[in-house]
Amino acid sequence: MTKKLLFPFLLLAPLFSLFAQQQKALVGGTLIDGFAGTPLRNSVILIEGERIKAIGQVGSLEIPAGAEVISTEGMSVLPGLWDMHVHLMLNGHSDYTHWDSTYIYVFESVIMPSSAHQLLMAGITSARDLGAPLEASIQVRDRINRGEIPGPTLYVSGPFIQKAPYPGTEAFRWGVSGPADARAKVKKLVDAGVDVIKLIDQDLMSQEEVKAVVDEAHAHGKLVVGHSHRPDEIRIGLKMGVDNFEHTGLSSAPEYPEDIMNLLKERTAKMNLGPLFWTPTVEGLFNYEYVRDHPEKLDDPSWHLGLPDSIVRDIRASLRFPGRMSYFQLTPVRKPTLDRKFAQLKESGVVMLIGTDSGIPMKFHSQSTWNELDVWVNHFGMDPLLTIKAATYWPAVAMKVDKDYGTISEGKYADIIAVKGDVLRYINLLQDVDLVMKHGKKVK
Repeated sequence: MTKKLLFPFLLLAPLFSLFAQQQKALVGGTLIDGFAGTPLRNSVILIEGERIKAIGQVGSLEIPAGAEVISTEGMSVLPGLWDMHVHLMLNGHSDYTHWDSTYIYVFESVIMPSSAHQLLMAGITSARDLGAPLEASIQVRDRINRGEIPGPTLYVSGPFIQKAPYPGTEAFRWGVSGPADARAKVKKLVDAGVDVIKLIDQDLMSQEEVKAVVDEAHAHGKLVVGHSHRPDEIRIGLKMGVDNFEHTGLSSAPEYPEDIMNLLKERTAKMNLGPLFWTPTVEGLFNYEYVRDHPEKLDDPSWHLGLPDSIVRDIRASLRFPGRMSYFQLTPVRKPTLDRKFAQLKESGVVMLIGTDSGIPMKFHSQSTWNELDVWVNHFGMDPLLTIKAATYWPAVAMKVDKDYGTISEGKYADIIAVKGDVLRYINLLQDVDLVMKHGKKVK
């Protein structure tokens, strides 16, 4: 070949090399794709750049020459997990008043980035942050999206909307005074770029105010997430069109009232409205007594990631007496109600989502999500495949991003995790994820 003919090939060679480097193949694992179908053994997942190109099995799907081969032999391979209820501004400290007043000025620069990094290392590649100062929420989300700091793909609400903020919480709780003010507050959040509207204590608001919040949010295509701690929060939320309820309730009542169950069944029967979503967040309640009695669980260093030693020491000091925390004093009364309420939610036809309230006292971002899945499977008896679906497929549907996220399927972003062993038999293997890939890049 003459030098004249060889020259174009020499110019293209680096491009061919770069293309090959962007191709990856995950080979050999058992694929749990997020749709809750039969797992695919000896799987091959081809990734090109940020997205999944093809899925097959060893021996039937050819691996391109030059692709990076990552062995997943003996591993469960599944979509990156979602946590639909996290609080990045919190990290397990037992005293909210002290935490907020001491660290609010470093929420954006230190606390929220460290929380996001911890989530990602735990296999959480997408998360919904429900309650934090507006500017910090937007800035941390956007820095992650630009690749400046590590973390899951974030969907943020910014400040809560409620009737009146609790004293000292005005930076992340916005009160409303009348329907016009409610619309204005939602519009301000939407204009700032939030992904979802968080509504709490709606039973303390007028129906006109709640309607204004929901209608304004829906007019801008935003999901409304509402608390469900008290029966009237659920009643008014259903009446006004809340899309997704959070928690199983602070009440120690043994079950949801009959009229609420009838309202839920009536709503879930309206297929034209789409699913009604519910995020039970049971792990914090369910595991409190175990953690209280086995405080060595609090020593896991994974929650130190990204935090200065001074803050780690402060968190540790606040957790010295787990049994004395006012936050959990009613838990022994409330915990026995969880079985019945969880069963009622299943019976009602709502679509339940994995979320944890991660960041509340003694609950760390590096551990909360797998604990939630563990409780669903090993206590409430949920099918492991359906539990994983509640942490992958359904959250993506709820956030209307299922064209790009939520399952391991062709064309979607390669958000993939893998863990040694069979997670369908031992769901708690997810406490130590071996491989984390986000947008085709291996981050762990």
